[in-house]
Amino acid sequence: MALVAAPLLVLIDPALVPVPLILLTSVHSVLAVVRDGRHVDWPGIGWAMLGRIPGTGLGILAVVALSQQLFGMLVGVCVLACVVLSLLTWRPCPRPRSLLLAGMASGAGGTAAGIGGPPIALLYQNESGPRVRGTLSGYFVLGSAISIAALAAAGQVTAEALWSTAFLTPFMLTGFALSGPARRVLDNGRTRHAVLTVGAASAVLLIGRALL
Repeated sequence: MALVAAPLLVLIDPALVPVPLILLTSVHSVLAVVRDGRHVDWPGIGWAMLGRIPGTGLGILAVVALSQQLFGMLVGVCVLACVVLSLLTWRPCPRPRSLLLAGMASGAGGTAAGIGGPPIALLYQNESGPRVRGTLSGYFVLGSAISIAALAAAGQVTAEALWSTAFLTPFMLTGFALSGPARRVLDNGRTRHAVLTVGAASAVLLIGRALL
């Protein structure tokens, strides 16, 4: 959702990112956990969350101290590098150390730019579709709550952001309802390709948005 929504929302109105987008991601993630909850890797989420907490602090610092364009470029370059490594020789596994680092990168990118999925998704690229969706959704339920709390403490959660979220929610729910056929296609051996494609595209969009 962040791959498609974040760049377009920024073009429409930069105020729609990150707070409304993170709130929408939270609702989406709760629905996905209900649907794929039995496949969630909860121990892996625990390690990623330990990294997410300091990563969120870095994201808040980036919001306050850096331009969103510069930070978006940094996140995009890192994600693109991981995708290239995956295509060449790197076969990442969701182990404690890698999950901590991915959680930190995800917390920073998700809080500052609304795109925190690729670092975690890359670690699970070789898992089944339900495992990827369920684990990412469980992670985002917890991670988004931390990001929103931190952004609220920094004064970024405004009434305007909440109204924007309410306006966009019905459209997100419609997309979720239409996602059933896509799940069946991706689960037929195409999950890894989808993860790498989405990761690469999000990185390119972040870099392109920063340059433009």
